[in-house]
Amino acid sequence: MTRERRRNLIRQRRTAIGVGIAAAISFLAGLTDAIGLLSAGSFVSFMSGNTTRAAVALADGLWADASILLSALGIFVVGNILGVVIAHGARRRTFTILVAVSMLLGSAAMMTAFNFPLAQFYLAVAAMGLVNAAVEHIEGLPIGLTYVTGALSRFGRGIGHWIMGDRRSDWAVQLVPWCGMLAGATCGALLERAFDARAFWFACLLSAALALTVFFVPPRLQKRMTRRLHLHANRIGRSSTAR
Repeated sequence: MTRERRRNLIRQRRTAIGVGIAAAISFLAGLTDAIGLLSAGSFVSFMSGNTTRAAVALADGLWADASILLSALGIFVVGNILGVVIAHGARRRTFTILVAVSMLLGSAAMMTAFNFPLAQFYLAVAAMGLVNAAVEHIEGLPIGLTYVTGALSRFGRGIGHWIMGDRRSDWAVQLVPWCGMLAGATCGALLERAFDARAFWFACLLSAALALTVFFVPPRLQKRMTRRLHLHANRIGRSSTAR
C-alpha cells in the first residue's frame, strides 16, 4: 500500500467517525430543542428564533418575556464559552463535553419534579451551548451542531459553486446536521407529547449513551475535531514556510 493511499484511508476513517458523531449530536440537539419548545414555549438551541422573538417582545413592550429570551441568549453564549474551556484541558475532549452536557440535561430533567420551568429552560439552553464545542469541524470543514441555517446556506452555496464548475463535493456533509436535527426534533416532539417535560430524561440518557460511545474514539481524533481551525491553518502555513 502506498503512503498516499494509506493517508487517504486514514482521512476517510476520520471523516466517517466525525460525520457519525456530528449526526448523533445533531439528533440530540433536535430532540432537546423540540422538547424545550413544546414544554417551555421557547427554543433551547435555535437562538436565531429566540433573537427574533425577543425583538418582537421588546417592540410590544413585553419586558418580562424579552428579558427571559435575552437571558437565554446570554446563557447560550456562556455555554459555548464553557465548552471551549472544558475541552481545552481534557484529554478526551468530545467525551468530556458530552458528560457535562448529560449532567446539565439531567439537572434540567430534575427540575420537572420541583416545578421550576424557568430553571429547566436555562439548564437546557446551557447544555445546547456547551455541546457546540463537541465537534467544531470535520477534516477542516466547519460544522454546526445545534443550528442548521448556516449548514443549509453552505450546502446551497456548494451546489452553486458546483454548477459553476467547482467539482468539489465536500459541501454535501452540511446535510448531516440538518438531517440529524430533523429526525431528532421529530422524536423529541413525540416524546414531549407522551411524557411532557419529563422527556428531558430521554435527552439526558441519549447524551450519556453518546458520551460512553465517544469514550472509545481515540483522544487524538477527539482533539482534532475540536481544535480551532485558524490554529490548524497557521500550522500549515508555518510548515509551508519551513519548506
